[in-house]
Amino acid sequence: MGLDNVAVQWPRTGRFYEPVAPAEFVDFATVEQQVPKIAGPAAALAEHVAETGTVRATGYTELVDLLLGLNGVLYATDASAEDEDPVIDPDGCAWIAGGLERFVAGHQEYGEEVTFDTVADVMRKAISAGRLADQQLRWLDGRLGALRDEDGTPPNWTFTLTELAVLASFYRRCADRGFAVYADF
Repeated sequence: MGLDNVAVQWPRTGRFYEPVAPAEFVDFATVEQQVPKIAGPAAALAEHVAETGTVRATGYTELVDLLLGLNGVLYATDASAEDEDPVIDPDGCAWIAGGLERFVAGHQEYGEEVTFDTVADVMRKAISAGRLADQQLRWLDGRLGALRDEDGTPPNWTFTLTELAVLASFYRRCADRGFAVYADF
C-alpha cells in the first residue's frame, strides 16, 4: 500500500473531509488528445486523476521533497506531527504546484526524460542564479548524496516531463478551486 493524495473539500465540515467529485478533474482525461505522443505514465496519471480526483503519490515523494527542500511534503507530515489531519491546504497545493511548474519549465532544455542527473543539473542551474548560491549548492550536494545508496548509486527515477506537468496540474487545480489534499496511507 502506498500514499494517495486525495482532493477534498476545504475547509472540513463535520468530522471528515468530503472528497471532491472526480468531475472536477474530468478534463485531465483529454491530456492524451492534447499531446499526441504523451508518455504512458503521464497518460495513466492523467486518466487516474480524471477518474478519481486522486494522485498515487508514493513514487513522487523523493523527487518532490528534493525539489521543494523539505521532507514529507506529499505526506503532509507537518500537519500530522502537530496532531492534525494530514492535509495540504489550498495554499500548500499552490506552493507544490509552483515548485513543480518551475522545475518543468527549467527542465525543458533537457528533454522529456527526467532522471536523477537531469534533476540535479536543473537544480544546480536554478540555485547558481540565486542569492547565497555557494551555501545552497552545498545543501543540494548533501541532499543528492543522501539519496544515493551505500554504493553511491542514485535512485532510478523514471519520470517524464509531461507526467510531472500533469502532477503539477493536479495541485494547481486544487489550489485554484480552493480544494485541499488529504494524504491517505
